[in-house]
Amino acid sequence: MENHQNQMDLFLEKLANELKLRNYSRKTIKSYVLCLRGYFLFLKIDFTTLNIEKIKEFLLLKYDKGFSSQTINLYLNAIKFFYRDVLKNFTNIDIKFAKRSKKLPVVLSKQEILRIIDGISNPKHKLIVSLSYGAGLRVSEVVALKIKDIDFERNLIYVRHGKGAKDRITLLSEKIKNDLKSFACMKDFNMYLFESERGGKLTIRSAEKIFENAMKKVGIYKDATFHSLRHSFATHLLENGTDIRYVQELLGHQNIRTTQIYTHITSNAINQIRSPL
Repeated sequence: MENHQNQMDLFLEKLANELKLRNYSRKTIKSYVLCLRGYFLFLKIDFTTLNIEKIKEFLLLKYDKGFSSQTINLYLNAIKFFYRDVLKNFTNIDIKFAKRSKKLPVVLSKQEILRIIDGISNPKHKLIVSLSYGAGLRVSEVVALKIKDIDFERNLIYVRHGKGAKDRITLLSEKIKNDLKSFACMKDFNMYLFESERGGKLTIRSAEKIFENAMKKVGIYKDATFHSLRHSFATHLLENGTDIRYVQELLGHQNIRTTQIYTHITSNAINQIRSPL
Protein backbone atom coordinates (compact mmCIF):
# COMPACT_ATOMS: atom_id res chain seq x y z
CA MET A 1 0.00 0.00 0.00
CA GLU A 2 2.85 2.36 0.91
CA ASN A 3 4.67 1.57 -2.36
CA HIS A 4 1.45 2.27 -4.24
CA GLN A 5 1.16 5.70 -2.54
CA ASN A 6 4.83 6.48 -3.18
CA GLN A 7 4.49 5.60 -6.86
CA MET A 8 1.41 7.79 -7.15
CA ASP A 9 3.15 10.74 -5.46
CA LEU A 10 6.20 10.28 -7.72
CA PHE A 11 4.12 10.40 -10.89
CA LEU A 12 2.14 13.43 -9.69
CA GLU A 13 5.42 15.22 -8.95
CA LYS A 14 6.70 14.34 -12.43
CA LEU A 15 3.48 15.72 -13.93
CA ALA A 16 3.81 18.99 -11.98
CA ASN A 17 7.46 19.39 -12.99
CA GLU A 18 6.72 18.80 -16.66
CA LEU A 19 3.93 21.39 -16.55
CA LYS A 20 6.26 23.89 -14.85
CA LEU A 21 8.92 23.38 -17.53
CA ARG A 22 6.29 24.21 -20.16
CA ASN A 23 5.33 27.37 -18.24
CA TYR A 24 1.76 26.34 -17.42
CA SER A 25 0.02 28.54 -14.87
CA ARG A 26 -0.09 27.53 -11.19
CA LYS A 27 -3.86 27.18 -11.44
CA THR A 28 -3.59 24.73 -14.36
CA ILE A 29 -0.85 22.74 -12.61
CA LYS A 30 -2.98 22.42 -9.47
CA SER A 31 -6.03 21.37 -11.52
CA TYR A 32 -4.12 18.76 -13.56
CA VAL A 33 -2.56 17.25 -10.41
CA LEU A 34 -5.96 16.99 -8.69
CA CYS A 35 -7.55 15.44 -11.80
CA LEU A 36 -4.79 12.89 -12.25
CA ARG A 37 -4.84 12.02 -8.54
CA GLY A 38 -8.55 11.25 -8.93
CA TYR A 39 -7.81 8.97 -11.89
CA PHE A 40 -5.02 7.17 -10.01
CA LEU A 41 -7.31 6.55 -7.02
CA PHE A 42 -9.87 5.10 -9.44
CA LEU A 43 -7.25 2.82 -11.04
CA LYS A 44 -5.79 1.79 -7.65
CA ILE A 45 -2.82 0.06 -9.35
CA ASP A 46 -0.89 -0.07 -12.62
CA PHE A 47 -0.66 3.64 -13.41
CA THR A 48 1.70 3.16 -16.34
CA THR A 49 -0.55 0.98 -18.52
CA LEU A 50 -2.67 3.07 -20.88
CA ASN A 51 -6.15 1.51 -20.84
CA ILE A 52 -8.61 3.50 -22.95
CA GLU A 53 -11.60 1.54 -21.66
CA LYS A 54 -10.62 2.41 -18.09
CA ILE A 55 -10.33 6.09 -19.02
CA LYS A 56 -13.83 5.99 -20.56
CA GLU A 57 -15.20 4.24 -17.48
CA PHE A 58 -13.65 6.89 -15.23
CA LEU A 59 -15.04 9.78 -17.29
CA LEU A 60 -18.51 8.20 -17.42
CA LEU A 61 -18.49 8.02 -13.61
CA LYS A 62 -17.83 11.77 -13.54
CA TYR A 63 -20.67 12.31 -16.01
CA ASP A 64 -23.07 10.25 -13.86
CA LYS A 65 -22.13 12.38 -10.84
CA GLY A 66 -23.24 15.50 -12.74
CA PHE A 67 -19.82 16.99 -13.51
CA SER A 68 -19.87 19.72 -16.19
CA SER A 69 -18.52 19.10 -19.68
CA GLN A 70 -15.64 21.53 -19.03
CA THR A 71 -14.61 19.62 -15.89
CA ILE A 72 -14.77 16.24 -17.64
CA ASN A 73 -12.62 17.62 -20.44
CA LEU A 74 -10.14 18.87 -17.83
CA TYR A 75 -9.82 15.32 -16.44
CA LEU A 76 -9.36 13.98 -19.97
CA ASN A 77 -6.69 16.56 -20.83
CA ALA A 78 -4.77 15.81 -17.61
CA ILE A 79 -4.81 12.07 -18.36
CA LYS A 80 -3.71 12.64 -21.97
CA PHE A 81 -0.88 14.94 -20.84
CA PHE A 82 0.35 12.36 -18.32
CA TYR A 83 0.63 9.51 -20.80
CA ARG A 84 1.91 11.57 -23.74
CA ASP A 85 4.21 14.08 -22.07
CA VAL A 86 5.29 12.38 -18.84
CA LEU A 87 5.40 8.69 -19.78
CA LYS A 88 6.11 9.44 -23.48
CA ASN A 89 3.41 6.98 -24.56
CA PHE A 90 2.20 8.36 -27.89
CA THR A 91 -0.74 5.97 -28.30
CA ASN A 92 -3.66 8.03 -29.58
CA ILE A 93 -6.30 8.44 -26.86
CA ASP A 94 -9.18 8.88 -29.28
CA ILE A 95 -11.87 9.97 -26.84
CA LYS A 96 -14.22 12.82 -27.76
CA PHE A 97 -16.22 12.65 -24.58
CA ALA A 98 -17.83 15.97 -23.79
CA LYS A 99 -18.77 18.96 -25.87
CA ARG A 100 -18.24 22.34 -24.31
CA SER A 101 -21.45 23.96 -23.14
CA LYS A 102 -22.93 26.58 -25.41
CA LYS A 103 -23.92 28.93 -22.60
CA LEU A 104 -23.82 32.58 -23.54
CA PRO A 105 -21.71 34.79 -21.26
CA VAL A 106 -23.49 37.07 -18.79
CA VAL A 107 -23.13 40.67 -19.95
CA LEU A 108 -23.95 43.79 -17.95
CA SER A 109 -25.35 46.83 -19.73
CA LYS A 110 -23.38 50.08 -19.81
CA GLN A 111 -25.90 51.55 -17.39
CA GLU A 112 -25.43 48.65 -14.96
CA ILE A 113 -21.64 48.99 -15.14
CA LEU A 114 -21.98 52.69 -14.35
CA ARG A 115 -24.29 51.98 -11.39
CA ILE A 116 -21.87 49.42 -9.98
CA ILE A 117 -18.84 51.72 -10.28
CA ASP A 118 -20.70 54.77 -8.92
CA GLY A 119 -21.94 52.69 -5.98
CA ILE A 120 -18.41 51.84 -4.77
CA SER A 121 -17.15 54.30 -2.15
CA ASN A 122 -13.68 52.81 -1.54
CA PRO A 123 -11.30 54.46 -4.09
CA LYS A 124 -9.12 51.35 -4.46
CA HIS A 125 -12.12 49.08 -5.00
CA LYS A 126 -13.59 51.51 -7.50
CA LEU A 127 -10.34 51.48 -9.50
CA ILE A 128 -10.15 47.67 -9.50
CA VAL A 129 -13.62 47.32 -11.02
CA SER A 130 -13.21 50.30 -13.39
CA LEU A 131 -9.84 49.13 -14.66
CA SER A 132 -11.00 45.54 -15.15
CA TYR A 133 -13.99 46.64 -17.21
CA GLY A 134 -12.15 49.38 -19.10
CA ALA A 135 -9.28 47.05 -20.11
CA GLY A 136 -11.08 43.70 -20.37
CA LEU A 137 -8.93 42.08 -17.68
CA ARG A 138 -9.36 38.69 -16.07
CA VAL A 139 -9.44 38.78 -12.26
CA SER A 140 -6.06 36.99 -12.14
CA GLU A 141 -4.61 39.66 -14.43
CA VAL A 142 -5.81 42.69 -12.49
CA VAL A 143 -4.41 41.42 -9.16
CA ALA A 144 -1.06 40.64 -10.85
CA LEU A 145 -0.64 44.14 -12.36
CA LYS A 146 2.42 46.08 -11.26
CA ILE A 147 3.07 49.81 -11.46
CA LYS A 148 5.57 49.25 -14.27
CA ASP A 149 2.84 47.59 -16.38
CA ILE A 150 0.95 50.89 -16.76
CA ASP A 151 2.07 53.19 -19.58
CA PHE A 152 0.42 56.51 -18.71
CA GLU A 153 2.01 58.31 -21.67
CA ARG A 154 0.54 55.98 -24.30
CA ASN A 155 -2.61 54.98 -22.38
CA LEU A 156 -1.65 51.30 -22.47
CA ILE A 157 -1.59 48.41 -20.01
CA TYR A 158 0.88 45.55 -20.40
CA VAL A 159 -0.63 42.25 -19.29
CA ARG A 160 2.24 39.93 -18.35
CA HIS A 161 1.76 36.16 -18.37
CA GLY A 162 -1.95 36.18 -19.12
CA LYS A 163 -3.84 32.95 -19.83
CA GLY A 164 -1.55 30.51 -21.61
CA ALA A 165 1.47 32.51 -20.33
CA LYS A 166 0.95 35.05 -23.13
CA ASP A 167 1.73 38.76 -22.85
CA ARG A 168 -0.52 41.33 -24.49
CA ILE A 169 -1.32 45.04 -24.55
CA THR A 170 -4.71 46.50 -23.74
CA LEU A 171 -6.31 49.92 -23.16
CA LEU A 172 -5.98 52.38 -20.30
CA SER A 173 -9.11 54.50 -20.15
CA GLU A 174 -8.63 58.30 -20.02
CA LYS A 175 -11.53 58.42 -17.57
CA ILE A 176 -9.56 56.75 -14.75
CA LYS A 177 -6.05 57.80 -15.80
CA ASN A 178 -5.64 60.68 -13.33
CA ASP A 179 -7.13 58.72 -10.41
CA LEU A 180 -4.85 55.79 -11.21
CA LYS A 181 -1.82 58.10 -11.40
CA SER A 182 -2.62 59.56 -7.98
CA PHE A 183 -3.18 56.08 -6.55
CA ALA A 184 0.14 54.76 -7.91
CA CYS A 185 2.36 57.84 -7.49
CA MET A 186 3.84 56.96 -4.09
CA LYS A 187 4.51 53.33 -4.95
CA ASP A 188 7.70 51.67 -6.15
CA PHE A 189 7.91 50.75 -9.84
CA ASN A 190 7.99 47.01 -9.05
CA MET A 191 5.14 47.00 -6.54
CA TYR A 192 1.76 45.46 -7.24
CA LEU A 193 -0.75 48.09 -8.27
CA PHE A 194 -3.45 46.73 -5.93
CA GLU A 195 -1.84 45.36 -2.79
CA SER A 196 -3.64 43.62 0.04
CA GLU A 197 -3.96 45.26 3.45
CA ARG A 198 -1.11 43.06 4.68
CA GLY A 199 1.08 43.86 1.67
CA GLY A 200 1.80 41.71 -1.36
CA LYS A 201 -0.60 40.71 -4.10
CA LEU A 202 -4.33 41.07 -3.53
CA THR A 203 -6.00 37.66 -3.65
CA ILE A 204 -8.34 36.71 -6.48
CA ARG A 205 -11.11 35.99 -3.97
CA SER A 206 -10.78 39.48 -2.45
CA ALA A 207 -11.25 41.08 -5.89
CA GLU A 208 -14.26 38.84 -6.57
CA LYS A 209 -15.84 39.82 -3.25
CA ILE A 210 -15.39 43.52 -4.08
CA PHE A 211 -17.42 43.00 -7.26
CA GLU A 212 -20.06 40.82 -5.59
CA ASN A 213 -20.59 43.35 -2.79
CA ALA A 214 -20.83 46.21 -5.30
CA MET A 215 -23.52 44.33 -7.26
CA LYS A 216 -25.56 43.70 -4.12
CA LYS A 217 -25.23 47.29 -2.96
CA VAL A 218 -26.87 48.71 -6.10
CA GLY A 219 -29.44 45.91 -6.40
CA ILE A 220 -28.28 44.11 -9.55
CA TYR A 221 -29.15 40.43 -9.28
CA LYS A 222 -27.98 39.06 -12.61
CA ASP A 223 -26.01 35.82 -12.48
CA ALA A 224 -22.84 37.85 -13.08
CA THR A 225 -19.30 37.27 -11.80
CA PHE A 226 -16.13 39.35 -11.90
CA HIS A 227 -15.48 37.81 -15.34
CA SER A 228 -18.69 39.48 -16.57
CA LEU A 229 -16.73 42.76 -16.59
CA ARG A 230 -14.50 41.25 -19.31
CA HIS A 231 -17.53 39.89 -21.19
CA SER A 232 -19.12 43.34 -21.03
CA PHE A 233 -15.92 45.04 -22.25
CA ALA A 234 -15.86 42.83 -25.37
CA THR A 235 -19.59 43.14 -26.09
CA HIS A 236 -19.64 46.93 -25.68
CA LEU A 237 -16.60 47.34 -27.97
CA LEU A 238 -18.36 45.35 -30.71
CA GLU A 239 -21.54 47.36 -30.19
CA ASN A 240 -19.46 50.53 -30.63
CA GLY A 241 -18.32 49.25 -34.04
CA THR A 242 -14.80 48.06 -33.08
CA ASP A 243 -13.41 45.51 -35.54
CA ILE A 244 -13.57 41.99 -34.10
CA ARG A 245 -9.85 41.45 -34.88
CA TYR A 246 -8.92 44.33 -32.54
CA VAL A 247 -11.23 42.93 -29.85
CA GLN A 248 -9.52 39.55 -30.26
CA GLU A 249 -6.09 41.17 -29.71
CA LEU A 250 -7.24 43.17 -26.68
CA LEU A 251 -8.74 40.06 -25.05
CA GLY A 252 -5.71 37.92 -25.91
CA HIS A 253 -7.75 35.23 -27.66
CA GLN A 254 -5.65 32.87 -29.75
CA ASN A 255 -8.58 31.86 -31.94
CA ILE A 256 -11.10 34.36 -33.30
CA ARG A 257 -13.88 31.80 -32.80
CA THR A 258 -13.54 32.44 -29.05
CA THR A 259 -14.17 36.15 -29.67
CA GLN A 260 -17.09 35.47 -32.02
CA ILE A 261 -19.26 34.32 -29.09
CA TYR A 262 -19.75 38.03 -28.33
CA THR A 263 -21.28 38.69 -31.74
CA HIS A 264 -24.23 36.56 -30.60
CA ILE A 265 -25.05 38.86 -27.70
CA THR A 266 -24.52 42.34 -29.11
CA SER A 267 -27.78 44.28 -28.99
CA ASN A 268 -27.33 46.38 -32.14
CA ALA A 269 -28.62 43.86 -34.67
CA ILE A 270 -31.30 42.42 -32.37
CA ASN A 271 -32.69 45.87 -31.60
CA GLN A 272 -33.44 46.37 -35.29
CA ILE A 273 -35.88 43.42 -35.26
CA ARG A 274 -39.42 43.99 -34.07
CA SER A 275 -41.06 41.30 -31.98
CA PRO A 276 -44.20 39.86 -33.65
CA LEU A 277 -46.07 40.45 -30.37
